Amino acid sequence: MTPPGPADSPSIRDISADESEVTPPAAAPDALPPPAAEAPAESAPPRKAAVLSAEALEARRAHQRALKAARGGPEGKAKPNGAPKVVRAEPAPAAPVRGPVLAAPPPPQPVPRPAEVAQPRGRHWAVLLSFVLLVVVPTAVVAWYLWERASPRYTSEVGFSVRTEEMGSAIDVLGGLANLAGGGSSSKDTDILYRYIQSREIVLALDARLDLRALWAKGDPDRDPIFAYHPPGTIEDLEAYWNRMVSVYNDTTTGLLDVQVQAFTPEDAQRVSQAIYEESQTLINKLSDIALTDTTHLARQELDEAVARLKSAREAMTRFRSTNQIVDPTADIQSQMGLLSSLQAQLAQQLIELDLLRESAPDSDPRVEQTLARVDVIQARIEQERAKFGLGSQDGAADTRDGPDSVLGTAPGNSGDYADLVAQYEGLAVDQEFAQRAYLAALASYDAALAKGRQQSRYLAAHIEPTLAERAEYPQHWATTALTALFAGLSWMVLTLAVYAFRDRR
Repeated sequence: MTPPGPADSPSIRDISADESEVTPPAAAPDALPPPAAEAPAESAPPRKAAVLSAEALEARRAHQRALKAARGGPEGKAKPNGAPKVVRAEPAPAAPVRGPVLAAPPPPQPVPRPAEVAQPRGRHWAVLLSFVLLVVVPTAVVAWYLWERASPRYTSEVGFSVRTEEMGSAIDVLGGLANLAGGGSSSKDTDILYRYIQSREIVLALDARLDLRALWAKGDPDRDPIFAYHPPGTIEDLEAYWNRMVSVYNDTTTGLLDVQVQAFTPEDAQRVSQAIYEESQTLINKLSDIALTDTTHLARQELDEAVARLKSAREAMTRFRSTNQIVDPTADIQSQMGLLSSLQAQLAQQLIELDLLRESAPDSDPRVEQTLARVDVIQARIEQERAKFGLGSQDGAADTRDGPDSVLGTAPGNSGDYADLVAQYEGLAVDQEFAQRAYLAALASYDAALAKGRQQSRYLAAHIEPTLAERAEYPQHWATTALTALFAGLSWMVLTLAVYAFRDRR
């Protein structure tokens, strides 16, 4: 719906024009009204009514009041001397204005009286004063101290990680199973170093090595009492200041360890970072030695026991050989058995010869007597050799003078000491062999444990060498001032809101 434009809204000029058309002039009272007044209303096209403005309505009402006064005046009454009355035509209604029919606007509201200008009160001045005291003054003091009193501090960075190198043993290399797997990182060792760098132990080690108290007192504690170290101080003070000047960053995902050291000269910062790297490397080497010792401790104990057992067995064998003057009874037995076998062969040959002689000669023949004498000597020798082994003459020949059957007879024998010596020697030999085998097994186990410990060797690999700064990075003037202003402003706002909330509740 479009609001009516200026051309559609009636005006006072249009209403006056309508009045001039309807009301005749006063100079011609006898004139009849124009026939146009009696024209039907259908001749004019219908027009939509429009909302008139306040001035138009007021003018229309004034026009209507004027028309009513004109009807009741002398112009509307009959003239004397029978003059006919002048009939005034009723004013034609104003032509409706084209446009949409709108509701009448509401009457104008009275304009409120403008508020008076607010004047600052006491609480406003209190808030402003608190802002100055809690925000402006601390920020200004911090900025002044950073720019005027704080000593410049230089940083040095060093980065390293703990690597584990796993290599195959010599047996694996010979068997074609060698596997060189290097580059593994140990997160547990990195966590140990992270805590070690923040501990008192490394503070004591570096203080004895570099004199940290004098090194960090170069910041002039009289001029910069906040950031400089106040010597001499206790070990607790030095440890607390160490944690302020040394920052450690541990990446648990990659196992990398980064250390940032602050000092008042670039050279001092680099010296401290280099010392931290060296002390960390010493700690890793100690951990590797401890792990190797723990791995080989049990194997070493078993090897020591096997060595002691083998040594005792060998000492017993040495005493046996010294006492009996026999190096190897087994070899002696073999030689003695060879001699006994030779004697038995000779005895058999003489017995055969004796049988042949007896078939062709009597027993009184000298040849038979000589043969019998040889048989007796050989039998006596056999008995003596058997007596050395503790054997009886069960298989030996008897006195051949009683006949050929008596030559194969047996004579009672007696046991000798040689069998006991052999038994004692065999016992000692068994003990020595068992000790030897136990020693070889323990030695192999120790070598395997030692190889396993060496396969898991640790070492410290630096991915960032200790750096040397060229300009001071601390104090960070603008950042520290901005943070001071931010936190002071937040604290002031919270305090102000709390005070106003408490005031409203009252």
